[in-house]
Amino acid sequence: MIIHELAAEAAAHWQGRVIRLIRNRENAVFEIEVPGGRAALRLHRPGYQNEAAIRSELWWCESMADAGVPVSRPLRPLLVTLADGRQASAIAWIEGEPLGEAGVPFVGPVARILEQHHALGSLLAQMHGVTDGLTLPADFSRPRWDTDGLVGDAPFWGRFWDHPAATPDQHATLLRARDQLREWLADHSREAGLGPIHADVLRENVLMNDHSPNLIDFDDCGVGFRLYDLGTVMSQNLYEPARAEIQAALIDGYGLRGSAAIDAVEMFTLARVCASVGWTMPRLDPDDPVNRSHLARAVMVADQLRR
Repeated sequence: MIIHELAAEAAAHWQGRVIRLIRNRENAVFEIEVPGGRAALRLHRPGYQNEAAIRSELWWCESMADAGVPVSRPLRPLLVTLADGRQASAIAWIEGEPLGEAGVPFVGPVARILEQHHALGSLLAQMHGVTDGLTLPADFSRPRWDTDGLVGDAPFWGRFWDHPAATPDQHATLLRARDQLREWLADHSREAGLGPIHADVLRENVLMNDHSPNLIDFDDCGVGFRLYDLGTVMSQNLYEPARAEIQAALIDGYGLRGSAAIDAVEMFTLARVCASVGWTMPRLDPDDPVNRSHLARAVMVADQLRR
């Protein structure tokens, strides 16, 4: 009941009314009705992103939307503080159906799946290209998805190699993967710059409107390597029969060619599945089966890319 009362208080800042709770995970997200139509209201989780980081996210999304990128457009005011100190924001409603669901195989013709991922690759290229043309505010502040943020001593999502549910063999494999990623990223960073990235391009964060993808949920966006966004996409496609074809369509849509591009996306896929292992540690019960599945997935990719 308290969360709904907070939502009602927040919605009033946009002259809106609450329709329904959509989800209550990292943030509590509600559908609301405002004078201009529907919107998504976010009650930001206390302690995850500070005010400066949330404002930076909203500034970036608004700037991209102004440039024609199909992303979540924030409503004004950008951010409000509720009576209990919690912060809230609202974004314009985007029509569409999620690209898919985590852990659920794609259905339908393979050609359609490839078409969707080619379009998603093109959208990510557009997003990164538009962002390159922006001048970030001096106070722009977001988490880092750089080498330290992924495989440093204290990665943003946690020390995945220390997961308490990992077996000794899994622990050793994750340590080896961390070392491999650190070495590879040292080379990659010499030719690839850093910039704002979505950092969580999962199926449920891609809304398909006919054949056109739209990106939502920038809560984990940060400053990092651009191809990490493609690796995140592929992290959910590892068990798809058409995995190689999906990856090829995504990379082609992004505008890359050659074996080096494939190698880079595969390494960032490894970085993402390792980061996801770290994500589980403070969020899931020790006996949650997702711990085991995330560990198994990371070990599988690490073994496939062992050099």
